Amino acid sequence: MFGCRYEEEPPEPEIEEGAEEDVENNSNEDITGEPVETEEKEEQKPVERRRKTSKYMTKYERARILGTRALHISMKAPVMVELEGETHPLEIAMKELRAWKIPFAIRRYLHDGSYEDWGVDELIVEDSWKRQVGGD
Repeated sequence: MFGCRYEEEPPEPEIEEGAEEDVENNSNEDITGEPVETEEKEEQKPVERRRKTSKYMTKYERARILGTRALHISMKAPVMVELEGETHPLEIAMKELRAWKIPFAIRRYLHDGSYEDWGVDELIVEDSWKRQVGGD
């Protein structure tokens, strides 16, 4: 409308002589119809590697886990623990963390570019908030 022009499509490249496929000789003569024998692999157990990072959850990981889980709970995700009057999503997330029932994994990146995955249930959580508030 305002002087818009469409460029013409470039012409298709021409096929050089000798570059055409030989369709007639494409019959896969080397395949015999006999099935190839494969070895039955036994179920391999996951290799337990020695971990380089600490088994303690950091306060930053704890904050992120609790915040993310509280958001999920507030959006009607199923709760993994029995409730005893808790209604606030953050309280429920804390109760799940104390019971090691949060279904998350933490990925810790290392300096060499690799990473370690830790399940929340594998980490030791220090409840520093109990000391601040005077909990049990």
